[in-house]
Amino acid sequence: MSHPRILSRSFALPVVAALFGSIPTIPGLASDRPDMPVANFEGATYGDWKVDGDAFGTGPARGGYPGQMVVEGFRGKGLVSSFAHGDSSTGTLTSPPFTVERNYVEFLIGGGGFAGKTCINLVVDGQVVRTATGPNTDPGGSERLEPRQWAVTDLAGKSAVLKIVDSATGGWGHINIDEITQTDRRLPGVLTNATRQLTLQGRYLHLPVRNGGAKRQVSVLVGGNAERQFEIELADREPDWWAFLDTTSLSAKEVAITVDRLPEDSQALTSITSSDTIQDSGNLYHEALRPQFHFSSRRGWNNDPNGLVFHAGEYHLFYQHNPYGWGWGNMHWGHAVSPDLVHWRELPIALYPDRHGTMFSGSAVVDWNNSAGFQTGTEKPIVCIFTAAGNPFTQGLAFSNDRGRTWTKFDGNPVIPHIIGGNRDPKVFWHEPGHRWIMALYLDKSDYALFASSDLKHWDKLSTVVIPGTSECPEFFEISVAGKPAEKRWIFYGGNGRYLVGTFDGTTFTPNSGPHSLHNGNAWYASQTYTDIPASDGRRILIPWAQINTPGMPFNQMMGTPVELTLLDTDAGPRLSANPVRELATLRARTHALPAQQVKPGDNPLAGIHGELLDLTAEMEPGDSTEISFQIRGTDIVWNAAKNEVTCAKNTAPLRPVHGQLRFRMLVDRTSLDIFGNDGHAYLPMGVLHPADNRSLSLSVKGGTATLRSLSVHELKSAWEP
Repeated sequence: MSHPRILSRSFALPVVAALFGSIPTIPGLASDRPDMPVANFEGATYGDWKVDGDAFGTGPARGGYPGQMVVEGFRGKGLVSSFAHGDSSTGTLTSPPFTVERNYVEFLIGGGGFAGKTCINLVVDGQVVRTATGPNTDPGGSERLEPRQWAVTDLAGKSAVLKIVDSATGGWGHINIDEITQTDRRLPGVLTNATRQLTLQGRYLHLPVRNGGAKRQVSVLVGGNAERQFEIELADREPDWWAFLDTTSLSAKEVAITVDRLPEDSQALTSITSSDTIQDSGNLYHEALRPQFHFSSRRGWNNDPNGLVFHAGEYHLFYQHNPYGWGWGNMHWGHAVSPDLVHWRELPIALYPDRHGTMFSGSAVVDWNNSAGFQTGTEKPIVCIFTAAGNPFTQGLAFSNDRGRTWTKFDGNPVIPHIIGGNRDPKVFWHEPGHRWIMALYLDKSDYALFASSDLKHWDKLSTVVIPGTSECPEFFEISVAGKPAEKRWIFYGGNGRYLVGTFDGTTFTPNSGPHSLHNGNAWYASQTYTDIPASDGRRILIPWAQINTPGMPFNQMMGTPVELTLLDTDAGPRLSANPVRELATLRARTHALPAQQVKPGDNPLAGIHGELLDLTAEMEPGDSTEISFQIRGTDIVWNAAKNEVTCAKNTAPLRPVHGQLRFRMLVDRTSLDIFGNDGHAYLPMGVLHPADNRSLSLSVKGGTATLRSLSVHELKSAWEP
């Protein structure tokens, strides 16, 4: 390991020193006197503070208001926020007078950064003698409150008031304040562009992360050029977890690491190390909340699946990824491959942010005819089509000639310039009847557009599609009606799975019905289906993003269960159903099979059967029962006879007996419960944090007797184990 050296420090000594010069102490007073609280805003009202206007509401906020980003960094339960009625409201909040009796006035501040408009002022003799604003003026940013100080030794003994001001009405037109204190303690100074040279000792650069900490901009430079830039909540002391940056592609032994702002006493830079193994990897895939048969990234955040493509015996899964944080941000394309949709191997990041922006969602295809001209050898190229989320959003290409192991971005990016709003998430496939590529692209609101290209590089707009009640992340494909291979329909849906059924003539999609709901769960979004699955297989396989937080873990979120979509010919018309892919059955390790039997109120046929990872199947005749309930590790799944629906938590789906029978299948992982009713007619993917100490199962009925025709509980092994 190399010895850490801080090469350059550009000091912004405590903000107060930078603004007001040297800081003497108040004559005759000790420097170790206890702090004097001014206000902590923990009460139901503002007390003696005077409220004018409607911006601040009637009392302190309890975190963020509706429509506000997550507010962090305040202390206790309450804070001042002028977002009570949104950014358009204005007002002031004025303290009662107090005497200046310490060297500093310290407070927490966040929100808008508009001088004189979103600020806190210290007023003496009717004059503003100190002022501070939040950090934000442009879109983006964070609602995090950070400590700030004023040096007030020159005001010793004077009477002062604090006035919190919101006179701004546009974006970031609000101010957040908390924990105002008089103190003799100086805040640590702030280093700007603190830089450290590091000799790489292995493949990975290890970065300390403190969840909820201040976000810092980090640059990794080689030869003076920034090869990687990202935001990260660097830990100044002990980290919650270690993020890693794969330095293999940097082809350098010496790097410089620069942080835009650090407290002068921070240990963040000096704690960064390099090695060939991931820090704290001894427990990798065995963490308490690690999904055991759903994909999740080794470290950091993941959301939308991207670029689902099958090639050379591998299912490729790209995904939206923040390698350096537990929350959303720094969008890269992570990458994993699997031979069977069950056992995944994470590969190096495929797409990094570039001058066009961060890497938002998109799709991938195999360019079998080399229409784009990217092929350099015998291997057919995989081409990724993505959104570069810069200012503005545009669409670009990247390609691989080695089965997705290394990636090159097209020099001619963007291939589609900005059209409107946040246009994004291109889904591309080959349309054989038209002998050209088709792209579905989200435009704005509930509007999408179709484009065509012969070479993936030049695109012409064909038509538009509107799907009420959904937005972004389009999916567009053709599928046969079950049992009628010659009868085909086109499906078009958006991020939340609301889909249209219709026809496509190569230029225009014409909806015949919809929108319909593909699922009724609480952990499903931004799904995508695989392209280039061989015709001999013929399945339409979908993977969603399963939205479930994993607190306390070095990773967050996961992919949903891979399901096969089928278009059923129902009395109401063609409708999609979803069922787990058959490959998941390979994880079955032990089976408990129950004989056919009557189930009366008070019975529990599942008594004595326990498990953590489960695949449960059941077929029942409701008979004269009014309710059938499963309890899976403490979570209730209830079928109601009067309503003919199944409910889990607050989520409900229609489920009517077919020929007098109900069929259930449930998949249980550490942070999820997938419910399938009547072979996928009902589909409820649920995010659930199961109690670690509850592995019990039960089946019960109310109101009468039901008949259990068959029930099997399969205990599953982990997909991460050999």
